[in-house]
Amino acid sequence: MSTAKVTYQSSLRTSCQHLKSGTTFITDAPTDNNGKGEAFSPTDTIATALGSCMLTVMGIKANTMEDVSIDGATALVTKTMSSNPRRISKIEVVLHFPQKLEAKTQKILENTGNTCPVHYSIHPDIEKVVTYHWG
Repeated sequence: MSTAKVTYQSSLRTSCQHLKSGTTFITDAPTDNNGKGEAFSPTDTIATALGSCMLTVMGIKANTMEDVSIDGATALVTKTMSSNPRRISKIEVVLHFPQKLEAKTQKILENTGNTCPVHYSIHPDIEKVVTYHWG
């Protein structure tokens, strides 16, 4: 079964539907590439997926650990584009956690985040810079 259905609406905008849940989001071409920039661009979704995946797998790992929670953690994502060819050249993710945890626990969670499926799925030519802030 397919994962998603993407429909081109017009004016460089698509509507993306997750088929299992029915949830949707739109994408727009960015302003620096003939678009309106009124929503995530397709490349924004790739960069954002890295931060989302990192927090998700870290949450899964935290749930298996006694008295560990990352509730309220955030990831600030910055995407850098290059030209010739136009592509993502760098993704920076700055993760902020509401509380400082034991050093061993932080290391386990950081390793989990750094080995998330999206991290491994992004081409190795794309520079990934990840910073963790605890507490």
